[in-house]
Amino acid sequence: MSSAARVIDPTTTPAWTALRGLSATVGQMSLREIAGTNRDFLRFDAAEWNLDASRQRVTREVFDQLLALAEQTHVLAHRDAMRTGDHVNTTEDRAALHMALRAEPGDIWCDGDIDVVNAVQTEFDRMAEISDRVRDGRWLGSTGKRISHVINIGIGGSDLGPAMIYQALGAFRDPRITCVFVSNVDPVDIHDALSACDPESTLVIVSSKTFTTRETISNALQAREWLTHTLGPTSVATHFLAVSTNIPAAQEFGIPRESVVGFWEWVGGRYSVDSAIGLSLMIALGPAQFRDMLRGFRDMDQHFLSAPPERNVPVVMALCGIWNRDFLGIESVAVLPYSQRLARFPAYLQQLTMESNGKSVRRDGHPVSYPTSPIYWGEPGTNGQHSFYQLLHQGTSTVACDIIVIARPDGSELLMHDILVANALAQASVLSMGRSADEVHDGSADLVAHRVMAGNTPVMMMMTGALTPRSLGALISLYEHMVFVQGAVWGINSFDQWGVEFGKVVAQGIEKDIAAGVWDDPTLDGPTRHSLRAFLERRERG
Repeated sequence: MSSAARVIDPTTTPAWTALRGLSATVGQMSLREIAGTNRDFLRFDAAEWNLDASRQRVTREVFDQLLALAEQTHVLAHRDAMRTGDHVNTTEDRAALHMALRAEPGDIWCDGDIDVVNAVQTEFDRMAEISDRVRDGRWLGSTGKRISHVINIGIGGSDLGPAMIYQALGAFRDPRITCVFVSNVDPVDIHDALSACDPESTLVIVSSKTFTTRETISNALQAREWLTHTLGPTSVATHFLAVSTNIPAAQEFGIPRESVVGFWEWVGGRYSVDSAIGLSLMIALGPAQFRDMLRGFRDMDQHFLSAPPERNVPVVMALCGIWNRDFLGIESVAVLPYSQRLARFPAYLQQLTMESNGKSVRRDGHPVSYPTSPIYWGEPGTNGQHSFYQLLHQGTSTVACDIIVIARPDGSELLMHDILVANALAQASVLSMGRSADEVHDGSADLVAHRVMAGNTPVMMMMTGALTPRSLGALISLYEHMVFVQGAVWGINSFDQWGVEFGKVVAQGIEKDIAAGVWDDPTLDGPTRHSLRAFLERRERG
């Protein structure tokens, strides 16, 4: 049995024991004390990004033991197992080869005995051909109009990634094409999207790995009804595309085989934005910019696969997170991008982190006896400062913070951008270093206690020169690998999501009850029956 296949309870390792002891001493130290030591071992550069972990409550001794923890839980062996196509998704018996999606010609990535790179390149070429036809006006609607709007219908990984990147790379989009993203089964979502579009010039992309996801198919049916009501049933063939592994289901929907772009079982939904799931992005950005984004992903992949642990940015970021979560008791991470373009990035990370590592059972089926994924949330820039930063500075809960800074704006407003960056650096300083009573020089004596800030908030500062397709790809890849490393240390499977599935099954039963007007379903618990009855009564009243 390989070291990657074995599940190790991290609490049984010598490093975990040492870290538990250090948490009792270092945990009582202030960041002001720690910051007075040499912190260069916590500053890194990789794939266009600078990572500054010097505001973490990590001493050199803690850092060394965190590295030992990674070694004793065989993180590099797990990494190499993923690289060679082992079925690291153990509960679904699948490989996790999302890094193959950004492979360059000549790279080798195998699923079993099959090198998947040629298949990936073939689908990329199909995407590029479709994209070019839409962008240059050769793809026409059924009445001869060129496409001006693209509606991407998906949910989870089929929505969060494309929607986030579309906003993030607004400076690189084709102004002639507007993309709209629909995910919620709330009918308002699809209604608002369709109301903003003209069916004659709209292309709908149904993104669903299985082509059975209830929310996605419900929205797709509404879009098809909207389209065919105006243009007739034959219009589906020219106004719909599908991204799916279930080609027969897409064809049954009315989408011809040549309009279905595929991907593979070894691509997890939350790791799929650089697959055909990104088709709407390629149409908006163009194949060249999409390819540049893939290069950014690959830049960070190569760093992750080759850099030694002590200089490996995803490894270090993951280990700092484990120190915060398991040894300092910090339950939450705020993602704070000082860039309006990255407004959707915290939402994207919520799925990537919490769906991956929100687990309480190890790969061997035994329950964990230690905390796993923290709660991720956040808002961009100075907006958060006028919202929840009060709690970050003076609340009763410590929240670790990831602050993301872009050094150069994508416009010409340099002064405003400098104000934005000044706020980011100031918040990083105050969150970590705080403000003592002796430093409170303004206000009356009885207000001193109200103006003191404890500091000691662990801050991870990430900075790049400009927000480009390449730098964004590298940032996403950084978090992907961070999640993987943490899952490896915790001994959990970061690639399944069984907790999501059961709720869907229960919802299907309740849908049938609603359709039948039945509330006293004996298969439901008492509170749910009560809620169902209340709903049916209020719906009946109108």
